[in-house]
Amino acid sequence: MLIIDYLQLLKAASAKENRVNEVSEITQGLKAIAKELNIPVIALSQLSRAVESREDKRPQLSDLRESGSIEQDADVVMFVYRDEYYKEREKPGEDNLEAMAKWQDTMERVHGKAEVIIGKQRHGPIGTVELSFEGRFTRFGNLAHGWQGDNSGGDAY
Repeated sequence: MLIIDYLQLLKAASAKENRVNEVSEITQGLKAIAKELNIPVIALSQLSRAVESREDKRPQLSDLRESGSIEQDADVVMFVYRDEYYKEREKPGEDNLEAMAKWQDTMERVHGKAEVIIGKQRHGPIGTVELSFEGRFTRFGNLAHGWQGDNSGGDAY
């Protein structure tokens, strides 16, 4: 397995007229390495700032920075998204009690949760997987959902 942290730090073998062409050469090279050595290659990439200007901050394929070749050459593209990260920055002033109560409800709902968005999967489905997130350890795990049994009066877990 080869892990690149992160793609935009790499330089192409030959000088290119612009960064988009350079990233394209890099992604094609990584794809060739994966095939030649028969290994998975995981390349981390920055997103463009366009995601910050949208209401819904969930990343999309078009947010990949500096090249459509990342999307084109990749077999799988996954994004990590945490709503809590963005909601923390929307905290209202202490004097606005109604807004503060609404914000606290939202924070309770999103706290400790993350999403892995599968934006592309060449040989499978795309979609979103919900995970738990422990920030102090930067640890992701399975998200425990409440029991949705037969309504026989048992406790919810």
